[in-house]
Amino acid sequence: VQLVESGGKLVQSGESLRLSCVASGAIGSISTLGWYRLARGKQREWVGHVINGGFSNYADSVKGRVAISRDSANTLILQMSNLKPDDTAVYFCNAQAAEGSKLVDYWGLGTHVTVSA
Repeated sequence: VQLVESGGKLVQSGESLRLSCVASGAIGSISTLGWYRLARGKQREWVGHVINGGFSNYADSVKGRVAISRDSANTLILQMSNLKPDDTAVYFCNAQAAEGSKLVDYWGLGTHVTVSA
C-alpha cells in the first residue's frame, strides 16, 4: 500500500483546511484509514480514523473541529475547521492492512500544515 498526502499549507487561525490522502496498491486489504500528526517537540498524535463500514473516531483534541471521510475507495479526506496554532504539524496518512494474520501499518510522507496566530 502506498499513501500520498496533499493539501497542507499556511493558513490563519480560525480558517479551514482540507487534506487528502490517496492510497494505491493493495487497497482492498485496508481495514482502517486514518490521520496522525507530528508537531515540533511533541510525540506523534493520533487525529482520527475511519474503519471499513464507515465508523469514524477522533481524538479529543480535535473532536468537533475535524471530519474524516473516504471520498472514494482510495481517497481519504481530513476536513479541519477553526484551526488553531496548536494544529501546526506534519500530518500523516496511515493505513492498516491485513496481510495474512497480521495487521500492517503503512505511512505516507506527510504534508505540512502551519497555522499562524
